Amino acid sequence: MTDRTLISRLAAEADLDGVQQLVVGGVVQYDGKVLLLRRPEDDFMGSIFELPSGKVETGETLDAALIREVGEETGLDVTAVRDYLGSFDYAGGSGRRSRQFNFAVEVSAPEPIELREHDAYTWTALVDEPPVTDAVKQVLSTYRDVATT
Repeated sequence: MTDRTLISRLAAEADLDGVQQLVVGGVVQYDGKVLLLRRPEDDFMGSIFELPSGKVETGETLDAALIREVGEETGLDVTAVRDYLGSFDYAGGSGRRSRQFNFAVEVSAPEPIELREHDAYTWTALVDEPPVTDAVKQVLSTYRDVATT
């Protein structure tokens, strides 16, 4: 699992920076590809692909939120939270300042995917140009660097 000190430090730094909403994202990899989920067209940032991700609930640690969110959004069982891959800030749908913390995760099995909040998913090769925001492209670039070392 991820280092407790790191988890605490990341949350504390976000608080000091005035971040209003903590979000977690997971890079799920299988057979050289990463899982991306597409937001419904009528949703905030509709039709874009993103990592399995979601809001951290009050009193919840980043790693616990990540395990819960990946499970809720995909039906996959996270067995391990691995490398921290960085964060990015954005204004959420409510206008709140949000920070998404991203981690590599392992799952017990890559299928079946059970979508609950998205309308499609894809497994994208790490060598492809993924259909995601620049911030997520940076997270995937960091993941590639970590995965090859």
